[in-house]
Order: sequence, then C-alpha cells, then structure tokens
Amino acid sequence: MDEVQVRDLKEDSSPGHPALRNQDLTQLSLSVSQVLAQYGWYLLAATITFYLLLQHLRRRRTSRTSSQDQNPQTPQEASLVARRHGSMEAARRRMQEELDAKAAIFKEKQKQQEEEKRQQKIETWERLNQTSQEAAASSSSSSSEVQKPKTDKKPLRSNDYNPLTGQGGSSCSWRPGRRGPSAGG
Repeated sequence: MDEVQVRDLKEDSSPGHPALRNQDLTQLSLSVSQVLAQYGWYLLAATITFYLLLQHLRRRRTSRTSSQDQNPQTPQEASLVARRHGSMEAARRRMQEELDAKAAIFKEKQKQQEEEKRQQKIETWERLNQTSQEAAASSSSSSSEVQKPKTDKKPLRSNDYNPLTGQGGSSCSWRPGRRGPSAGG
C-alpha cells in the first residue's frame, strides 16, 4: 500500500508554500480602509444629504395625504363646502354694498360742501359789489370827498420803512447767516 504522510501546518513553512490565511478578507479590509481614508468626508456628506432627502420626501408625502384627507370625498362634505362658499360670497356682496353706500354718502357730503363754498363765494362777491357801488354813489354825490372802501386789512409796515437804510419801525439789523452745514435733510 501507499504510505501516507501527515504533516503539521506549522512545520510546513517551506518557501514554495506560503502559510494559509484568508487573503480575500485582508485585501478587502485594506481596500475599505484606503477608500475611507481618501473619500471619508465625501461619503459622510453624501450619507447626511441622503438622510435629509428621505426626511423631506416623508414630510411631503404626509402633507399630501393630509391635504387629500381635507378634500371632501363624500357628497355631504361637498354640499357643506358649497354652502360655505355661497355664504362667503353673500357676505362679500353685503360688504361691497355697504362700501358703495358709504361712498355715495361721502360723495353727497362733498357736493354739499362744494355748494356751500360756492354760495359763500357768491355772497362775498355780492357784498364787495354792493360796497363798491355804495362808494361810487357816495363819491358821485360828494366829489370833493374821496372815500376808500373799508377793508379789514391793516398795513404790515409803516410807510417810512426802507430795508436798505436800516431805518424804520424795527430796531433789528442785518446779521450774517450761521456758519456750518445746512440743516436741510
């Protein structure tokens, strides 16, 4: 028969046969560590972005479903919405009518005020004409006496006022303007 030799693996360290190890895992761990060393920050940023995107999409989906829940799906809810809409339209119409009525009243008041102002102007003009006619009648009867029509205005300055000479009714004199920037704004 054939002889079988049993060798110990520790003893078999010949240069032709390397020691048995799981080389696939060591290469994998080396490549993973190299990838993380080079692209770790990018992978972290991409992971965070992906997570935030998922959260946003979930919120959007839940808001869509809640808005669909708010839409009337039964005929009773649809009629309720139609009644609400009709009552809102009626309220808007009433408010617009009230606003139109107030605007008409305001216009009427303005017309009355303008009419009163016009009447006052006519009355003052007629009074002035009467005084001028009376003055003309009195001047024709007494031609030696010249009367001025009475006015309620009093003169602002005396007749001897001359701003260039510095004489006159006031004791003020010219002063130079203030130095510095103008106060305009």
